[in-house]
Amino acid sequence: RAQLRCCLERLKQQVPLGVGPTRSTTLSLLHRARLHIQRLEEQELRARRAKDRLRDRQRSLQQRLELLLLPTDGERARADSLDSSQLSEPSEEGRK
Repeated sequence: RAQLRCCLERLKQQVPLGVGPTRSTTLSLLHRARLHIQRLEEQELRARRAKDRLRDRQRSLQQRLELLLLPTDGERARADSLDSSQLSEPSEEGRK
């Protein structure tokens, strides 16, 4: 009985207080604990779904970014047509 009392006291500390009388019965404590666990499970499920949606969105954006970063034929032609003087930094003499 002492161990059961101790467990109920620990449970009482972890379960949010309900609306009603300040002195709760064991039955009301167990009922509140069950409702609290159900709410936590629902929150966890919503959080998992949101995380999955965000992971899918991230994957989609990553694929889009990779497509945007792929060079096109037009970009290669423009880069090839530039001479090396346009690509390099100006020399010290050119800056003065």
